[in-house]
Amino acid sequence: MLRILIADDHPIVRRGLKQILCDEPDVDIVGEAQSADEVLALAETQNWDAVILDITMPGRGGLDTLEELKRRYPDLPVLMLSMHPEDQYAARAFKAGASGYMTKESALDELVKAIRKITKGGRYVSEAFAERLVAMMGEVPPSQDNLSVREFQVMLMIASGKTLSQIAVEMALSIKTISTYRTRILEKMQMKSNAEMTHYVIKNGLVK
Repeated sequence: MLRILIADDHPIVRRGLKQILCDEPDVDIVGEAQSADEVLALAETQNWDAVILDITMPGRGGLDTLEELKRRYPDLPVLMLSMHPEDQYAARAFKAGASGYMTKESALDELVKAIRKITKGGRYVSEAFAERLVAMMGEVPPSQDNLSVREFQVMLMIASGKTLSQIAVEMALSIKTISTYRTRILEKMQMKSNAEMTHYVIKNGLVK
């Protein structure tokens, strides 16, 4: 019997996913979390077979939470759920340790299939994205994939208009550390200013 933990800050989304899973005869427990802190806390209460994790969790981001989950429970399969198309975040999610990635639009039709696959040790991507991955083989990956999870998170915050001081408070880090992240981002992305960073984020649809 499968024990699945759903993590999403939208109650309607959690309710819909839970209903789908509860209709399956081999699903025993479906837990719910609405924040990164709740995910990490509930992960300690059960031997979960899989976690469904929203990539845009409030506070601590979904990718950051994913990395922490994989650090604590390296064998725990995590299916990333996102409103963003796969070509924007999937590669980064898999690099951080995800076992699967799916958009919220496809969740109703593909959720059970994805869960069964990752709980058996496999990886899940949609057929359409798998075809795109094959087509992209041999090409240079998007430069954003060279950023660490923290660097990527800082880039999104800068693009949203937050100051380094605000980001430092939100991430519980020093301003010096955030400034170092910014410098690395500019170097890796071959940019010269926050304006270029913001333009890139908006152009590539990386903001919610």
